[in-house]
Order: sequence, then C-alpha cells, then structure tokens
Amino acid sequence: MYLRKLGKFPLLIVCLVALLVCLAAGQIPKDPIPDASDARLPNGKSQKEEILKADHEKSLEDAGKLMQLSEELKIELEKNDRHVLAISTLKKLDEIEKLSKRIRSRLRRY
Repeated sequence: MYLRKLGKFPLLIVCLVALLVCLAAGQIPKDPIPDASDARLPNGKSQKEEILKADHEKSLEDAGKLMQLSEELKIELEKNDRHVLAISTLKKLDEIEKLSKRIRSRLRRY
C-alpha cells in the first residue's frame, strides 16, 4: 500500500542513480594513447615543434618581404602623379597578395 502512494518515485530515483553512475564512468580518465602527431625526431625533439619553428621563421621572412614590397609600392604610388600604374607596380601588388596568403595559410594550419 505504501508503494502505491509513492507512485513512480522509486523508479525515478533508480533511473537518476543509474544516470549518475554512467556519467561518472565516462569522466574517469583513461590511459593516454600515444598520439601519432607527437612523433619524435632522431635528436629527440618533437617533430611538430620543429615544423612550427620552421613555419614561424618562414612567416617572419615573408613578413619582412611584405613590408619591403609595400614600402616600395608606396614610394611608386607617391611618385606617380597620374592614375596609370606601371606593370611593375601591378606585379608588386600580386606578390604582396601571394605573400599575405602564404602567411595566412601557415598561421591557420595549426
């Protein structure tokens, strides 16, 4: 008779306890699986770190070239008093675009 008054309350408690047990079991850390991306070079350094360093150096070099080309472009534009651009100016603009895309793609990679 007492169980009828409680209705579905005991069933609800059992379900909640089962849910909490399942959630707790999912949060137990498992043994870390060695990641293939954490490969080591023969000198013991991380391959990923070495790639990141090389990409950073390339990006710095490209940024220097980008600044140089943009300064040259600015000088050429200031020199030119007409609305006509030289072909060399357009080539510099294309090179600036290529460098900026190259830098952006390297930075988005990781």
